[in-house]
Amino acid sequence: MTIRIGNAPCSWGVEFADDPRNPAWETVLEQCAEAGYRGIELGPVGFMPEDPAVLGDALARYDLELIGGVVFRAFHDPAQWDDVMDGAVRTCKALAAHGARHLVLIDSIAARRAPTAGRADEAEQMAAGEWPAFVDRFRTVAKLGAEEYGLTVGIHAHAAGFMDFEPELERLLDEVDDGILKVCLDTGHHTYAGFDPVAFMRRHIGRISYMHFKDIDPMVKADVIASRTGFYDACAQGIFCNLGGGEVDFPAVRQVLLDAGFDGWCTVEQDCDPEGETSPIHDAMANRSYLRSIGFH
Repeated sequence: MTIRIGNAPCSWGVEFADDPRNPAWETVLEQCAEAGYRGIELGPVGFMPEDPAVLGDALARYDLELIGGVVFRAFHDPAQWDDVMDGAVRTCKALAAHGARHLVLIDSIAARRAPTAGRADEAEQMAAGEWPAFVDRFRTVAKLGAEEYGLTVGIHAHAAGFMDFEPELERLLDEVDDGILKVCLDTGHHTYAGFDPVAFMRRHIGRISYMHFKDIDPMVKADVIASRTGFYDACAQGIFCNLGGGEVDFPAVRQVLLDAGFDGWCTVEQDCDPEGETSPIHDAMANRSYLRSIGFH
């Protein structure tokens, strides 16, 4: 059993490929390696070069393995289906070209859900006729990734989308075959939503194929939920603090993984403002040091 620790471009503030505030993609690779990680996610497709030769040379130069990539698009909006599929196909091709394993599906932030992030009891629910089609869009992309590209596909709950709260996630898992859809559990988003990631892991560890490690500052969380603050503003306010500095019990997370014989990648994701006051490389180093201190070598 080997648990490997990676990082992701969102820890450098990269949320959208075309954001002019993004750092250079090669800077992210260089600093990720310098901070002690041996794997990195793709980030939003288009941020890193889609020419396999260019990206492959850079990954080799920094001794980094490409872990996986995320399709963060509006699965909730049928009018955006072409955009979802564009992101899915391009991401699958990029991952397959570099032997990466993990395709992660995330419903992007929805205007109807944004004000109730962290408020499960108040959040608008999909109409009865919307849910089956929503599930089918996830199923379609999961089948694409698993059957056409040989990837391990994981569903990822995310604040302010329609796949946010634990009951929604568990309902989806009941309705989509586990042969094509696993779980990418994000400890930070699960906590943001008001649920216990460790308890979820204990119930569903057999279906968790991949982990995203985030921590949550409880004081910032309480403030942004009370104020109905937007997700990216919450990131700028530091809701995702350095690992070990918030309310996620990472020693317990580690123990569940060890007890289950988990073998694979756990990726640090500390979403931040690309023009914020924090130093991404210093945070990446601190997070790596913390994980070593609790036994993630």
